[in-house]
Amino acid sequence: MRGLLLVLEGGEGVGKTTQWERLAEALQASGRDVVALREPGGTEPGTRIRELLLDPEISLAPATEALLFAASRAELLARAVRPALERGALVLLDRFLLSTYVYQGRARGLDVQALRRVNALATGGLVPDYTLLLSLPLEEARQRARARLLPDRLEREAEAFHERVAAGFAEASTIAWQGAHPECGPIVAIDATGNRDAVTARCIEALRHRWPELLPASGGIMHHTS
Repeated sequence: MRGLLLVLEGGEGVGKTTQWERLAEALQASGRDVVALREPGGTEPGTRIRELLLDPEISLAPATEALLFAASRAELLARAVRPALERGALVLLDRFLLSTYVYQGRARGLDVQALRRVNALATGGLVPDYTLLLSLPLEEARQRARARLLPDRLEREAEAFHERVAAGFAEASTIAWQGAHPECGPIVAIDATGNRDAVTARCIEALRHRWPELLPASGGIMHHTS
């Protein structure tokens, strides 16, 4: 029986990677076979591509950036994602195709149809079963991102770029956009305001709503003191 492909998405500073780690922990604690991977990365070639893409000292043409993301994605799916799904695992991805449409399409201005064709080759038609899209007011997210000690190349982009990213993700949460982009699968917006436990609880409730058997109602949420 094929496993599930779950994706976490959102702009810089929304807490996406934190929730990716916490959800992986909660799902593993419930006894699931969980494979947590991030884009770009997850394989040796993907990790090298990630270093190049996020290097703040490097300037890349938008098309080069898009093709590098697609190359990392193709390797990740072939080497890690598909084998895990085939054995019935739950694969939890930190970013996937939606990020390409938002960052390289909406924010960089690349043709969406061209991005669709390139990524059809990269994904081989694999569609996420569910995407949790973390949503946070842009100024709050930008304050969090700016507080990082070593911001990467994308985090250092101009505010106008991040405004376009935020607008792209907001549009992706609509039924109309999802209907026009079925290759991205169903997407649900998650309120990312408040503390980490509250956001994790919202993510888990969204998963339970779709798959009641996925997590026991009495467990799976981590409580931490701050």
